[in-house]
Amino acid sequence: EKIAKETPLVIISNKEKTTTVDAINQDNTVVGRLMARHLLDLGHTDVAFITPPLTRRQWQRSKRVEGFVREFEKEGKKDHVKAADESNDRKIPRMDSEYAMGYELTMELLQEGQKFTAIAGQNDMMAIGAIDALHEMRIHVPKDVSVIGCDNIFYSGIRRISLTTIDHFVALKGRDACDIIIRKIDMNDKFYLDERPASLYNIEYTPKLITRRTTGYARLDRNQSDEQKNK
Repeated sequence: EKIAKETPLVIISNKEKTTTVDAINQDNTVVGRLMARHLLDLGHTDVAFITPPLTRRQWQRSKRVEGFVREFEKEGKKDHVKAADESNDRKIPRMDSEYAMGYELTMELLQEGQKFTAIAGQNDMMAIGAIDALHEMRIHVPKDVSVIGCDNIFYSGIRRISLTTIDHFVALKGRDACDIIIRKIDMNDKFYLDERPASLYNIEYTPKLITRRTTGYARLDRNQSDEQKNK
């Protein structure tokens, strides 16, 4: 707030809305709810959510998980959140850090014998890591297990990956932040300090589901299939 009084400043934030500083905001609980709703609509009732460490320093990650879990709880369905160890946040990240976490957490879920028909990744790189782990264990995506990510990064749209994801328009947020700063600089040049009009920008994009080939209807086990036939 102190800096913003003297220098054009825009916060690109995953936190709550601010009314004192220009900001591009995002409600991460909405993103989590969108991910959950897509899987629920496809009949997935046993789902694993894999995520980087849910540390206090990176608490915005928890918002996405919170939205996801609440949507499942609202339907009375199960979900299983598996977070990477906190030590991961103390390491210098590599290019493949989040991919590796997605791969390793999925392998752990399989080794633990967890039952799930879908995996949701905190982000696209984790989801891509999960897909590779499933393929290595000869588990077909999406026939056996569906996978959804978040961020709609470039790699997600490659035909061979074709990852279902949530787009929350990262590039547009960056563009809007630059536009606001340029506008404020321009305003400072045109007006004296005591004549400058007061203005506050607060922009929020509505996240959008991008459906591709890694999600499909939940595969029923034999007992469920028999029950439906009897009905």
